[in-house]
Amino acid sequence: MSQIRQTTGVTTSTTHYTSSRTSNSPSIRALQLEYSKLQKEPVEGFTVKLDDDSNLYKWHVGIFGPPDTLYEGGYFKADMEFPTTYPFAPPKVRFLTKMWHPNIYENGEVCISILHPPTEDPQSGEHPSERWNPAQNVRTILMSIISLLNEPNCSSPANVDASVMYRKYKEQKDGEYETIIRRQVNESKLIAEKEGVSIPKTLDDYVAPSRAGATGNRNGKKSIFGTSSHENDDDAGIDDDDDQMADMGEDDDDNYYNESD
Repeated sequence: MSQIRQTTGVTTSTTHYTSSRTSNSPSIRALQLEYSKLQKEPVEGFTVKLDDDSNLYKWHVGIFGPPDTLYEGGYFKADMEFPTTYPFAPPKVRFLTKMWHPNIYENGEVCISILHPPTEDPQSGEHPSERWNPAQNVRTILMSIISLLNEPNCSSPANVDASVMYRKYKEQKDGEYETIIRRQVNESKLIAEKEGVSIPKTLDDYVAPSRAGATGNRNGKKSIFGTSSHENDDDAGIDDDDDQMADMGEDDDDNYYNESD
């Protein structure tokens, strides 16, 4: 892939979506179930909330840097925008936090196989099975992105300069890449502090979101997991039947891909 220095290209507007909490469309129903599931059973490494109570097509995401990596202690904000054809088409993910990474465009857009439509594209080098399919969901996307942070795919980078620098870091022990990432992590900590977000500091904190969420606020800060823009599921138009349906199909969650484009 040729070097791309685009600063635009991912719309953050939701005007092209039509959403309603009372809609019976398949996409709204699927998003209701996923959102409810993530609020009731938080997953390690990230937290989600709605951009607007009446719009299930745009989510705000907080990703916490995984322990024992350059990103440890970081708090990285992103937006997820879902098409009205979800889950048959993938969402777009764009980091709002400045990210220097081989598989993240300079405008923050994430370039990863799981977010590509399952079409034949010989030039990409990707097999259709590596791309999006309706069995994927928000959890598998975000877990793939977390894995990608520490294990970038440099064979077809979105940010060529970052890819070259990362190779030097791995192969020649050049410290420039690490210096940039550490600086961005420290900057993200300041944002977390300003927003009252507590970042997991140990592996135990990171992999035990349910317990961390259950303990409530610590040190006067927000719980790092289970963050929601709602006090209860009713605000998002989610009922008990939805909760029961959300428990179905979870067996596929661990089948996520680490590959990027």
